[in-house]
Amino acid sequence: MSQQARIAVFRPDDDRLTEATELLESLGAVPIADPMLAVESTGASPREDSEFTVLTSKTGVECAASEGWTPSGEICAIGDRTARALREAGYEVDLVPEEFSSTGLVRALENEVGGVRVEVARSDHGSEVLMTGLNEAGAYVHETVLYRLARPPEAGISVEKCARGEIEGALFTSSLTVEHFLAAAAERGLREEAVAKLSNAVVGAIGEPTRETAESRGIAVDVVPETASFEGFAREVVERTARND
Repeated sequence: MSQQARIAVFRPDDDRLTEATELLESLGAVPIADPMLAVESTGASPREDSEFTVLTSKTGVECAASEGWTPSGEICAIGDRTARALREAGYEVDLVPEEFSSTGLVRALENEVGGVRVEVARSDHGSEVLMTGLNEAGAYVHETVLYRLARPPEAGISVEKCARGEIEGALFTSSLTVEHFLAAAAERGLREEAVAKLSNAVVGAIGEPTRETAESRGIAVDVVPETASFEGFAREVVERTARND
């Protein structure tokens, strides 16, 4: 690669963004850190009378623990990061699906939840796949919104760089990061330019729902990882930028 690839990353401005930028640097890329998500806790706590409780993120675990949540039944975590956060908070983890996604969790539970209560505790932008799948499996599903995801007012540095052709790759880690990127672009009058320039970059979407959101809004996606691991995802995007050089 004649020059280091500039990769836009949109994770929240906490340890996730720090880890992401350090990883990209270790892969020989230049991270363009542009947090597109800010966490706003609702102060709610998961129900404590369910046979199964599903946590979908590290942030959700932190919100639940801060409210003194005492669970009953089995605890299910989508992804190793969520499971690790649960254990660090003092909770036992009973199930982590092989596929780190809502679909993977539904597959893992569909024969276990008929006629029982399942609590889903997550953000206000959770996928309907999880709720629909558990309902179809016969569960009595209740959702608690632990936190909301907002767009930080300062978000958008990557939009400006993208419109100038100064981005070789982009890492969209949720549908909401796509929507917030485009909203920031629209505010700057750069939506058409940014979308057009992304066609020359390697665009990654961490899962099928994110890919579908991006492509429905005119952003072509080049990389969708087989598993929702940020490290593997980032590595694949960086490698693709090297091949395109």
